[in-house]
Amino acid sequence: MNPLNSVKGAITAGVVLSIVLALALTPTLFNEFQLARWLHILSGVMWIGLLYYFNVVQIPALAVAGADKGGPGGAGISKYVAPVALLWFRWAALATWLTGAWYLSRGHNFAGAFALGMLGDTVNDYQLVIGIGAWLGTIMLLNVWGLIWPNQKRVLGIVPATDEEKAKARRVAMLASRTNFALSIPMLMCMAAAGHGAVAGLPF
Repeated sequence: MNPLNSVKGAITAGVVLSIVLALALTPTLFNEFQLARWLHILSGVMWIGLLYYFNVVQIPALAVAGADKGGPGGAGISKYVAPVALLWFRWAALATWLTGAWYLSRGHNFAGAFALGMLGDTVNDYQLVIGIGAWLGTIMLLNVWGLIWPNQKRVLGIVPATDEEKAKARRVAMLASRTNFALSIPMLMCMAAAGHGAVAGLPF
C-alpha cells in the first residue's frame, strides 16, 4: 500500500524517514533537546502555514466569492475546507506552544524566557529574544482558542447563531486571525534570531 495515498500515511512516512536520517547522520547528537526543537518547528510550520493560508488565500477568496452574485459562492469552502483546516490549525497551535515550552524547559530557559531574560544580575540576551517570541506565540495561541475558534464555530454553524451573531463572529474571528498574522512576523524574526546564533548565551 502506497503511504502517499493518504495524509496519515504521508505524515507517517515523513516521520519515519526523519528518524532514520537522524539516527544515521547524527546518532550521538539526536537527543531529547533536538527532538523537542524538531517537533516545535514541525508543528509551528503547520500552524503558521495554515495561518498564512487563511489570511492570504481563504479570507480574501471568500470575500470575492461573496461579492460575485453569479458565481458558485463560498459555501463549499465553508462546509468542506474550513472545518478541516481549523482542526489542524488549532491543534497545531497548541502543539507548537507545548513543544516550545518543552524545548525551553529542556534548555533551562522557560522561566528566563517568560521573564524576558531579567532573572539574573544582567539581562540574558538569548532569553530576552526568545522570550519576546514566546510571549508573541502565547498571545497568538490565546487568540486561536479564545477568539478565533469559538467565533468560527458560530460562523460555520457548529454552534447555533443568528445571522447577526454570525456576522459579528466573522468580524471578531477575522480580526483575531489578522492580529496573529501580523504578530507572527516579529515572532518568527525573534525565533530565527535566537535559534541561529544571532544572540549570545545559546544553550547548545
